[in-house]
Amino acid sequence: MTDSRPDKLASIDGIAEGLATAGYIATRQICTAVHIARHLEKPILVEGPAGVGKTELALATSGFLGLPLVRLQCYEGLDESKALYEWKYGKQLLYTQILKEKLADLLDDAKGLATSLERLHGFDDIFFSEQFLAPRPLLKALREPAGAVLLIDEIDKADEEFEAFLLEVLSAHQVSIPEIGTVKARVPPIAFLTSNNTRELGDALKRRCLHLHIDFPDARLETRIVESRVPGISARLKRELITFVQGLRTIDLKKQPSVAETIDWARVLLLLHAEHLEAELVRDTLNVLLKFESDIEAAGAQLHELTRKARQDGARFVDAANA
Repeated sequence: MTDSRPDKLASIDGIAEGLATAGYIATRQICTAVHIARHLEKPILVEGPAGVGKTELALATSGFLGLPLVRLQCYEGLDESKALYEWKYGKQLLYTQILKEKLADLLDDAKGLATSLERLHGFDDIFFSEQFLAPRPLLKALREPAGAVLLIDEIDKADEEFEAFLLEVLSAHQVSIPEIGTVKARVPPIAFLTSNNTRELGDALKRRCLHLHIDFPDARLETRIVESRVPGISARLKRELITFVQGLRTIDLKKQPSVAETIDWARVLLLLHAEHLEAELVRDTLNVLLKFESDIEAAGAQLHELTRKARQDGARFVDAANA
């Protein structure tokens, strides 16, 4: 069926503008992937370090398109009943009890076993019909009449068996329910699968997806992201904190600070009314950027040098702006 909604994904520049209105500053590579995925009706497998905006991409796409976001959080042991549908067993049990109480009335004038079985058979399929079906995320996304944004988050945490189960949904935009039949999407959902690379994904899944890798942003892009998310921060302090974070990522750390943590740190500095980066202030708030004590210790050994370079870069930025 032809998609009749206004095509806000018709151009790469339009996608960039739309994502920006939702607070997501995207590279051209990201916008191109979304554009291609929309027109080829393919899901996007988004890989990269934690905290670089993989999940946020799906949230922002849902926001600027005005489509419902349907999210499936993956975990070890996730199965069909939690992802696709399950039966309302409590309701089935209640109706079974009611049927038992009315059984005598239903079979009162039945002549013979064959007639009785025929009447009971008429109630068989009722218990596995739409009124007893509880849709889960995948089925909800396929049933949205105007389409949806489907986020399958952290697919690398699910089992390989669940990957195989997803193939029909991702390639044919449909699912098979034995008791009801095949449910096919009127408008295929815009699907994002995210992975933090905790395990290697199967070839069959990768073949059905467009691949998009989001890495840590360069200084220019990260500056734009902070401007979008923390508008009240001064230009000089913003320059200093970006320089500091970029320098921090050159150190051998267990977990490098993500974009999300850069944004959090900017908000903390704004909260503390900081005008410049001071070594003591940085040391006191380093736990916002780094999540392991070994990383904090490693950064602490270079703290003064990183802070000095950040302040110098901030001063040069102000001088250039005033020139």
